[in-house]
Amino acid sequence: MTQAKSKRWSQRVTETSDALDLEPGVFTLRDPRAIARSLKRSAERSERRKSDPFRSAMSMLTFYINRAGRNLPADQRRRLEAAKQELRKLFDRAPAKR
Repeated sequence: MTQAKSKRWSQRVTETSDALDLEPGVFTLRDPRAIARSLKRSAERSERRKSDPFRSAMSMLTFYINRAGRNLPADQRRRLEAAKQELRKLFDRAPAKR
């Protein structure tokens, strides 16, 4: 029981934490801009988020990418990484300096 329960912790976090209420299938959309717009809408509408809409949306996107790990196909990873850039544009945020 513990083994099966621990395998689904990320689903439990997504459903029960102060995370965003996402539109169904948002991470499977083909257009990075559509993904970013959906995340922005969800972040701005959410009553459950604790931080500002940009941080909440970016955190959810990063959480999804990290949890998918190696199982995420390269083309989908590129789309999701491009969605990060689109999200920055939609919220008028400069890219992070490295």
